[in-house]
This record gives sequence, structure tokens and C-alpha cells, in this order.
Amino acid sequence: MKARGKYKFELYTAEGTANSSLAFGNLLAICKTHLKDRYEIEVIDVFRHPQRALAQHVRMTPTLVKRAPHPARTIVGTLSQTQRVLAALGIDMGEKTLPRA
Repeated sequence: MKARGKYKFELYTAEGTANSSLAFGNLLAICKTHLKDRYEIEVIDVFRHPQRALAQHVRMTPTLVKRAPHPARTIVGTLSQTQRVLAALGIDMGEKTLPRA
């Protein structure tokens, strides 16, 4: 059986922009549906923390970085194409959390 570790995400945003808000909402929906209770999301505003963004080679927003489990992966955009996001992050559709009976 595959280990079910915690996923750790960093979402680099430009506060107040529609695309950043959309990306956060889409990421939250993906996590709640597919990774219930197995995720952490850290939101980093590139205007408030520009050096951190540069150190991570973030050049545009929104940018999502998956830190754990390995391997690390990076996606740029609003995360609106759920199937592609799941595939890019290496999240197996079999990991979807089913409602409790």
C-alpha cells in the first residue's frame, strides 16, 4: 500500500489580484477533496517577501510549489484544470477522500 504522507505547499501570490485569489481557492478545493487532513498551505505574498520569491526562482504569480512529499514540483497559473494539476503534483486520483458512511 502506498504511504499517505502530508503534502506541503507554498503558494506565491500577488496579494489582491484575481488570479492569485483564484489559485488559492482552486488549491484549497483540490486539497479538501483529494488530501483531506493531509496538507499544509503557506501563502507567500511576493510584494511583502520579494527576497524569498527570488530565492525560490519565482518569477510570476501565482506559482505553486509542492515541497513534500518529494519530488518537489512547481506549477504556474490559477490551478483551474484540476486533472492536470493533480497529475503535475503527482496526486493519485485513488487518494481521493471518500465521504464517511
